[in-house]
Amino acid sequence: MDRISAARHKEKRLFHIRYLSKMKGKGRSPLQINVKDAITGLIGGFFTIFALILLTKITSAVWLMAPFGASCVLAFGLWNAPLSQPRNIIGGHFVSTFVGLASYHFFGDEPWAIGLAVGLAIAVMMLTKTTHPPAGADPLVVMLGQYGWSYLFTPVLTGAVIIVLLALLINNLRSNRSYPTFWI
Repeated sequence: MDRISAARHKEKRLFHIRYLSKMKGKGRSPLQINVKDAITGLIGGFFTIFALILLTKITSAVWLMAPFGASCVLAFGLWNAPLSQPRNIIGGHFVSTFVGLASYHFFGDEPWAIGLAVGLAIAVMMLTKTTHPPAGADPLVVMLGQYGWSYLFTPVLTGAVIIVLLALLINNLRSNRSYPTFWI
């Protein structure tokens, strides 16, 4: 092997080592155990999902979808995080579902279209400052379920508003919480 080839090989090997070393992480989890926060999460998640299921049974309309469970984790467990605020919960679910429905109605439910819809939903949420991680699953839900445009309003918009309303009521019962930290 000549010098140039050896240098390239060494450089390539160092790149791989540096790249892989980024994956080992540093330190320990910064998450803390707080029993009061856990109980608030329990109460908030219970009442929110219970209310959405009750509305589904009473009205025979669908008021619940799986990503709402993950939204409850953020709304009650990480209530003060930027991605847990009303703008993000409501806007993120609305934007992401809209992208999923538009993709489904334009491209169908082909694997590439579903992947594109999730990627577009992430990009649009980021560009509109409505990023909400659970909403990243909304295009999957609407495309795999083959839902129509009404799904955008029930369960998505109304369900997200109910999550926020219960988060306002339950989080603010605690003296050390003030929810939301921002609206706009």
